[in-house]
Amino acid sequence: MLQSWLNAYVLHRRPYRETSFIVDFFSLELGRISAVARGVRSAKSDRRSLLQPFQSLRIQLSGKADLKNLTQLEAAGPMNSLGGESLYCALYVNELTNRVLPAGLEAPDLFARYADTLAGLQQSPHSQAEVLRHYELALLQELGVMPDFRTDAATEQPIEPSVHYELIPELGFCAVKQSSRLSFLGSELLLLQDGIFNQQSLPVAKRLCRIALHPYVGDKPLKSRELFLASR
Repeated sequence: MLQSWLNAYVLHRRPYRETSFIVDFFSLELGRISAVARGVRSAKSDRRSLLQPFQSLRIQLSGKADLKNLTQLEAAGPMNSLGGESLYCALYVNELTNRVLPAGLEAPDLFARYADTLAGLQQSPHSQAEVLRHYELALLQELGVMPDFRTDAATEQPIEPSVHYELIPELGFCAVKQSSRLSFLGSELLLLQDGIFNQQSLPVAKRLCRIALHPYVGDKPLKSRELFLASR
């Protein structure tokens, strides 16, 4: 039975029965975990306002099943105030994490990056693309599928700037004879090797992350992306 305090954020919540929510949390100590928050939808509950995305929380859970019970809840800091495109970006981060990160996988480094991502979206709204790419790459790292940008995975030879490469899931970049919509020039990959983004490398990083994350995201569209496109 779990009763120690956990540091957590709400990734998603959905109604459960008449007065409760099922809440998907991202916690420092236990990774992604789900719990029933009983009675929080009732008019008398003062906890509903805390169960919001982007609010840093301290929570206590109980139960032995995969679906826990939320027993205690308190704010651990001010809520990240997000609006406009930054809000949609943060919703995307939540949905991506909830869909891709395996339940119960302890991921303290990714949790720290998640908190930094929310802060970055709030404080530097003009750097949204860079903030998102850093998080996506951190997620790939956590999944153990971050590709090597310096080495051909098939030959173990250095990436050549003029050669085209395709990303083979769970293997890495392998040289191909012809370019395609899934291929990258070696010179593009070498731009990413130090994790420094600029006008040249950001579009490459975006395309790379989309391809690399697709096996984990699946074909079902992300609702946050649909909401963002509908708002424009």
